[in-house]
Amino acid sequence: MEILKGVGASKGIAIGRLLFYTASPYKVEKKNVEDTVAEQQRFEEARQKAIDSLNRIYEKALLEIGEEDSLIFQIHAMMLDDLDYVENITGLIANEKVNAEYAVSETAKQFAAMFSSMDDEYMKQRSADVFDVSKSLVRELASIKEQSLDDITGQVIVAADDLMPSETVQLDKSKVLAFVTRSGSKISHSAILARTMGIPAVVGLDNAFDSLTDEGSVIVDGFTGSIYVEPDCETMEQFTQRREEYLLSRKKLLELKDKPSETLDGIKIEINANIGHPSDITLVQENGAEGIGLFRSEFLYMDSDDFPTEDTQFAVYKEILTRMKGQRVIVRTLDLGADKHVPYFNISNEDNPAMGYRAIRICLTRPEIFITQLRALLRASVYGRLAIMVPMVTSLDEVLKTKEIIEAVKAQLKVEGIEYADHFEFGIMIETPAAVMISDILAQHVDFFSIGTNDLTQYTLAVDRMNHTISHLYDPRHLAVLRMMKLTVENGKKHGIWTGICGESAADLELIPTFLAMGVEELSVTPTAVLDVRQKVCETNLNECRADILQRLDSGISR
Repeated sequence: MEILKGVGASKGIAIGRLLFYTASPYKVEKKNVEDTVAEQQRFEEARQKAIDSLNRIYEKALLEIGEEDSLIFQIHAMMLDDLDYVENITGLIANEKVNAEYAVSETAKQFAAMFSSMDDEYMKQRSADVFDVSKSLVRELASIKEQSLDDITGQVIVAADDLMPSETVQLDKSKVLAFVTRSGSKISHSAILARTMGIPAVVGLDNAFDSLTDEGSVIVDGFTGSIYVEPDCETMEQFTQRREEYLLSRKKLLELKDKPSETLDGIKIEINANIGHPSDITLVQENGAEGIGLFRSEFLYMDSDDFPTEDTQFAVYKEILTRMKGQRVIVRTLDLGADKHVPYFNISNEDNPAMGYRAIRICLTRPEIFITQLRALLRASVYGRLAIMVPMVTSLDEVLKTKEIIEAVKAQLKVEGIEYADHFEFGIMIETPAAVMISDILAQHVDFFSIGTNDLTQYTLAVDRMNHTISHLYDPRHLAVLRMMKLTVENGKKHGIWTGICGESAADLELIPTFLAMGVEELSVTPTAVLDVRQKVCETNLNECRADILQRLDSGISR
C-alpha cells in the first residue's frame, strides 16, 4: 500500500477503482497564415461558439447548484468578451500572421503570467481561469471532441491532470464517487463546485499523481487530502467504517426532515428552498423544506425561444402551487438582465449591465410582458399559497406602480369572470443600498422583505462579482453588508412585516446565529442545504448569544 498526499478539496470518503480522464492530446503549433482576415473570422466564430457553450453550461448549473457557484461560467464567458484579451489575439494574427490557435495560446500565457506574479493567492488562481477559457477556445478552433464520462459503467473515481469547471459541473454523481487531480487547489473553481455537488475530491497531488494507475483500487480521503493506493485489508476496513460513520451522520440529518426549525430557546424560523424549475420540487420535499422562498421565474423565459404565453406560465405556477400543498410559494417576478440574457428580448449590450436595464426596470417599461406574467400568477393563486416578490427595487414609486398594475390585472380578470385568490402576499427583494435606506418607507406598502445578499453585497461594496480582477473583494460577511441587513430587519419589524433572506448567505452556517439575532424570520436556500441549516438553527441558543452578536455588530466587529 502507498499513501499519497494532496489537498483535501471536498470532504467525504470514497472507495473504488480509478478511471483516468485524459483530455484529447493536442499540441498547439505555430503556423503562418496569408489571409489574416479569414483567420480572424475563424477565431471570431470559435469565440462565439465557446461563449454559447459556456452560457448553456451556466443555465444548467444555475438549476442544479445555485447562482453563486454557477457564476464562474458567466465570468469565463465574459473573459472571452474582454477587449484586451480579444485584441491581443487578433493583433497577433494580424501582425505576426500566425494561426488563431497559436495566438490564443500565446495570449493565455501572457495573461496567466500576469496573474501568477501577483502576491494575492486568490489572484494567482485566476491564471487557471485564463487557461481554462483559452483551452475551451482552442478546442473550438481545432474541432476537438473530448472524452465523455457519460459512458461510464459502474461507479468510479475519476483521475485527471486537472478538471475544468465545465467538466466538473457535468460529472454524474451516480457514477463518479470522487475525483483526484495532479494540479489544482482548495480555492480553485473545480474544488468549489465539488463541495457544492457533494463529491469528495483531492487535488494538487503533483508528482505523486504518477503513482496512480488506471483501474487501480484506491481510497480517497477528502478530509485529509490522502489517497491510499491498493489499500491493505486493515486500511480498507478502517475507511469503510469511517465512510459509514460519515454517511450515517448525513443520514441523521434526514431525521430533521419533518422537525420544526426551532432554536434551543424556542424561536421558530421558516426554512424554505430556492428553485428554478418544477422538477426541483422533489428535492425540496425530500429535504423537508417548509415552502419555496424563491422561484426564479426567469427560467421560463430562458428555456424558451419566444415569450412564454400566459397559459404556459399558468400551467407551471399551478403545478408548483398544487404540489406544494398549501405551503408558501414565493415567485420572483421576471429578473432578466445583468448576467441573464434572452436574445428575443432584444436588450442591447451595456457597459455595466449589473446596474443597467434589468428586473423590475424591464417589467415597468414593457408592461405587456409584466401583465402576462401577473395574469398567469393570479390565475394560479387559487391552487395554493402564493406570494409575489419583485426584484431590484430602488424606489417607492416602483412598488406603487407594480401594485397599480396588479390591481388593474385583478379588475380585468374579474370582468372576464376568471377566479383568483382573495389574498396573497406581496413582497420585495432588498438587494440595493437604496432599498435598505428607505426600507422604513417601503415596509408600509408590502407584506414582507426578502434580502438578496448576492446583489446587496455587490452594490454595497462596489464590487462587480463578475469582474475577475476584483471579485476576491466580494465579501457577504463584510460589516457594512451585515449592518445593511440589520437595518432592513429593524425597519420591517417597526411596521409589522417579516424579513427573510434568499441569497447565498442564507446557507452560511457561521452567519446563521447573526441572522437570527437580527430578527430574520425566514431563510431560503438551495434544497440540499435545508437540513444543514435546520440543524444549525436547532443547535443555536439565542438567549446565550444574541446580546453579544448585536454588540459586536454595533461596535464594528463583524466576526
